[in-house]
Amino acid sequence: MTAAEITVATSADRGRVIGSLVAAFINDPVLRYLFPEEASYPQYAAAFFGHLFDKRVHKETIWMIGRGASVAIWEPPAAQNESPDETLALGALAQLPADALARVHAYDRAVHAVLPTAPFWYLGVLGTHPDNAGRRWGHAVMKAGLRRATEDGLPAILETSNPANVEVYRRAGWEVVRTVTEPLSIWVMRQSTR
Repeated sequence: MTAAEITVATSADRGRVIGSLVAAFINDPVLRYLFPEEASYPQYAAAFFGHLFDKRVHKETIWMIGRGASVAIWEPPAAQNESPDETLALGALAQLPADALARVHAYDRAVHAVLPTAPFWYLGVLGTHPDNAGRRWGHAVMKAGLRRATEDGLPAILETSNPANVEVYRRAGWEVVRTVTEPLSIWVMRQSTR
């Protein structure tokens, strides 16, 4: 496999994917809201990303480059009918303390409250390990999910709480469609793939 080859993650990639995402999001507003303590961030962020990985790996909607150095975790439209609290109740998140789990639930409910009711592809996580930043691998793995949305004739949705990312996503064809101010600033963005 060449470093620039896009592959679909399997269970064997779990550790590398989680390690990359923990490193990529160390200063991200959402992850620091969820897990503000420096000492516990690596463990709790790993549990969080592990949960997201476990939830989607069997759907074959986790695209990566460089053996997990850059990762896009997409949610296909069929799963969007799940209750946020149900999807967060099990798995790797069981190791989180009650206060962190409460913040995860609050953030998830705030986002789900403003998502469209019509079907869409959801870019839940897009991250690149800092050692591989600047290679445009994030754009490449994002486009793998956008291709699936195009094939289905559906829009793509993402959310970010990082104001710097809003302009990056705009340059990649996304537009802000909703904003949320609680529990923190959140921009919901859409890209029409038709």
